[in-house]
Amino acid sequence: MSIKELEAEALKLDPKSRARLAGKLLESLENLSEEENARLWAEEAQRRDAEMDARPDSGTSAKDVFREARAKLK
Repeated sequence: MSIKELEAEALKLDPKSRARLAGKLLESLENLSEEENARLWAEEAQRRDAEMDARPDSGTSAKDVFREARAKLK
């Protein structure tokens, strides 16, 4: 079963079951070694960097990020 198929099946679950599954998945990530955690974050950073290179206009400017953050703090 592919990830997309698994996601589709998981989204068919009732909210309580989805929350339970999400909790178990998050818990499984807490048990990663420091090396594995660092590797996964590096892969994610590379993926995001490649996405920004492919679609430079897809990001949010720092100015907008800070404006939204300040608005939420008020």
